[in-house]
Amino acid sequence: MKLSEIANLFNAKVEGEEDVEISGVKGLEDAQEGDITYIASSKYAEVAKKSKASAFIVREKLSYLNRPQLICENPQFVFAKLLEIFYIKPHPYQGVSENSIIASTAQIGKNVTVYPFVYIDENVTIGDNTVIYPFTFIGKETSIGSDCLIYPNVTIRERVKIGNRVIIHAGTQIGCDGFGYIFHEGKHYKIPQVGGVIIEDDVEIGACVTIDRATTGNTIIGKGTKIDNLVQIAHNVKIGQNVIIVAQVGIAGSSKVGDGCILAGQVGISDHVEIEAGTIITAQSGVMPGKVQKGIFSGTPIMPHREWLKANAIFQKLPELYKRVKELEEKIKKIEDSKV
Repeated sequence: MKLSEIANLFNAKVEGEEDVEISGVKGLEDAQEGDITYIASSKYAEVAKKSKASAFIVREKLSYLNRPQLICENPQFVFAKLLEIFYIKPHPYQGVSENSIIASTAQIGKNVTVYPFVYIDENVTIGDNTVIYPFTFIGKETSIGSDCLIYPNVTIRERVKIGNRVIIHAGTQIGCDGFGYIFHEGKHYKIPQVGGVIIEDDVEIGACVTIDRATTGNTIIGKGTKIDNLVQIAHNVKIGQNVIIVAQVGIAGSSKVGDGCILAGQVGISDHVEIEAGTIITAQSGVMPGKVQKGIFSGTPIMPHREWLKANAIFQKLPELYKRVKELEEKIKKIEDSKV
């Protein structure tokens, strides 16, 4: 594509040669002649000067670059869309494989692709244009919306409701039994998990994620939420809209996460926690039961991020402080001994 054609797609402005040919989209350090890349901030100025890219996506004109620039409001978004345009091929319609097993009561929409070795149980509903890759299991009375993409080895248990344009990556399990037991007469007695799971529209779920069904009612993942790989979401959890959950997060039962929250890698959330909308929990933090007001929090148990930074700075000085205390104790002892 010519740079001018890309500009028209995004209502962007071109600074420099408009007819330069763009044949690829790459990161700043990987870009070669013919590629377009983007500059996230001024700290990448030196890298940008050395880049071989033919054009740059920027927020405002950069005088130190003598090559064409595409000026737009959100360079990273334009970069992401161009990656999609140049490299992402649509999943072709393949029909329903004869090597899949589909119950006679299942309702399959138009242009649905079902690859070999998929199992679809009784009274399942699948919307138009959905693609289901091999070795996927879909349990009884589950409904899946339109334009969904389900990668291999996904397990979707009974009575799960999945909205439209949902992406589920390989190895994920939705609707597993919640982890609930009562200790009675010296044994752990299993609490039946008879609820369901609701996945709303435009959710993306990474690889090897587990989302447990509710004990009663539903575990809910709100519209537009994005879940990274290796995340555990327990029974009766309610996740709001447009939440970001990064890898290896664990959320215990009956917790609530508000709209627009960000849970960074390896965050652990105890049961019956309520996190207000817009809150950020930084990596490897632990959240104890109770309500978390909007803010940025770190540590275990969590505290406001600025306080955690101060506390962490002090913690790193503890060996030195301990040594000084021991020296002072020895001096005091010598003084006391000299008075005897």
